Amino acid sequence: MLDIKWIRENPEALDAALARRSAPPIAADIVALDEKRRCVVQSLQEMQSRRNAASKEIGAAMAQKNAELAEKLKGEVAALKENLPKAEEEERVLTAALNDALARIPNVPFEDVPFGKDEHDNVVKHVMGSKPGWTHAAKEHYELGEALGYMDFERAAKLSGARFTVLTGPLAKLERALGQFMLDLHTTEHGYTEVSSPLMVRDEAMFGTGQLPKFAEDLFKTTDGRWLIPTAEVTLTNLVSGEILAEEKLPLRFTALTPSFRSEAGSAGRDTRGMLRQHQFWKCELVSITTAETAVAEHERMTACAEEVLKRLGLHFRTMTLCTGDMGFGARKTYDLEVWLPGQNTYREISSCSVCGDFQGRRMNARYRGKDDKATTFVHTLNGSGTAVGRCLIAVMENYQNEDGSITVPDVLLPYMGGITRIEKAA
Repeated sequence: MLDIKWIRENPEALDAALARRSAPPIAADIVALDEKRRCVVQSLQEMQSRRNAASKEIGAAMAQKNAELAEKLKGEVAALKENLPKAEEEERVLTAALNDALARIPNVPFEDVPFGKDEHDNVVKHVMGSKPGWTHAAKEHYELGEALGYMDFERAAKLSGARFTVLTGPLAKLERALGQFMLDLHTTEHGYTEVSSPLMVRDEAMFGTGQLPKFAEDLFKTTDGRWLIPTAEVTLTNLVSGEILAEEKLPLRFTALTPSFRSEAGSAGRDTRGMLRQHQFWKCELVSITTAETAVAEHERMTACAEEVLKRLGLHFRTMTLCTGDMGFGARKTYDLEVWLPGQNTYREISSCSVCGDFQGRRMNARYRGKDDKATTFVHTLNGSGTAVGRCLIAVMENYQNEDGSITVPDVLLPYMGGITRIEKAA
């Protein structure tokens, strides 16, 4: 959420930032709504102040035996008491309207974010590794998985409908190995603290990280009003919600390996084959809580941590700087890691690392205070996939496939595979 004071003082800057996101101007409407609310608040305060003063004046008039003045003042107080609830209700309505409007404004991109409309305008930051050197025809992951007998979409559909997958045997083990490898890497070498957190959260947690109110249709909601998390970013970031942290304790770095749940409401007809776009998938999430001064450097560090996963798996990938039109709602700058999939003969996103400034800190009312400071400052937050396990499984399957359809297990995963070095067709 953006600071209303900043919007009042910089309306042109807000509209310019929205224009870079290809969004319509809104500053004038926000400022007008805020001014209307401020006028009502001022009037309400004046009415309350006058009511209190008049009540005291009644006592003074009665003490002076000035009945006429006392009755006049009583009439004034009665009128104020009658009008105050109306003013209070108007203030509540205007405050709710302003907060809702502010909650729907996307974050302001950094100046160095490239301008563009969509993914076609993203810019390559760097490229790592090389494509597989084999000459045999590449198959897609679902062709490999079904032929091996360990990937079943029909049974998944029988259980849950479209966009679900059943993995069995060594493929299920390989998926688990990937998640465990990522978690071990980030906790033992990258300094992240492992967290086991809930998979269902309240409205406030979804609001804190920006999923609500704008993206409700992309989420799953339980019958008792909780939400299934679309990413562990929600729980990890909200760990500091409503708190005042000591600056010397920052940065805080959290990681979690959890299922994630997404309705994929806007992806009808896209990636309907295979595991690329699922309603339920495993993801290793990275979250950092930082100061304003260290957030940009932390963004580069987090991205490098996610890249290290792909490097150790020997996967070819490129890191993209997203343009203004392709960034997420709460991001000020985002890097996407796109892994090479030989079966599709293209790059696909496998991780997205974003720096959000104090956008989420304001929504969560999460702050920090320096050792000698009286004032507090909103925390800056970052989040990234380290990485999406299902998509990483796809990448490993397609990049480590052999001509006979078997899959070689990458060396870094061998300690997790219980002696399995090659996944071959079920007997």
